[in-house]
Amino acid sequence: MSDHLIAPVAAHEPPYYAVVFTSLRTEDDNGYGETAERMGELVKEVPGFLGEDSAQTPGGLAITVAYFRDEAAIEEWRNHLEHRAAKTYGREHWYERYSIHIAKVEHSHGFVRERKQAWEQEQESEWEQEWA
Repeated sequence: MSDHLIAPVAAHEPPYYAVVFTSLRTEDDNGYGETAERMGELVKEVPGFLGEDSAQTPGGLAITVAYFRDEAAIEEWRNHLEHRAAKTYGREHWYERYSIHIAKVEHSHGFVRERKQAWEQEQESEWEQEWA
C-alpha cells in the first residue's frame, strides 16, 4: 500500500501543459505494474514536470493527466529512452488502444478544505456534551 497522500495535483501558475493519456488495457499484465512505477519515478526527474493525476473506471478505462511547465519538458519525456522502450512494449503487449491529448492550461485554481484545529474540536465537543 502506498504511503503518499491521495490528492489532486495542486494548481500551478499558468501557462503550463496537460498531457492526457487515456487507455484501455489488454489482459496481459506481465511487468506492467513495475514498469508503470518506474516511469512514475523517471518522469519526476524531468525538469518542468509538475505532477500527475490518475484514475481508472471499473470497466478498465484508465486516464492519466501529466502536467508540464512547457513543451520542452513534454518533448524531453517523450524522447526519454526508457520511456520510449516502455511505450513500444506497451503497444505490443499492454494496450488494446490509447489516445494522447496535449492541452495548454490557461487558467488554474484549486480548493483545499481547512482542517479544524484541535482546540476548535475540543470546544465543539464540550459544547455538544453541555447540550446533550
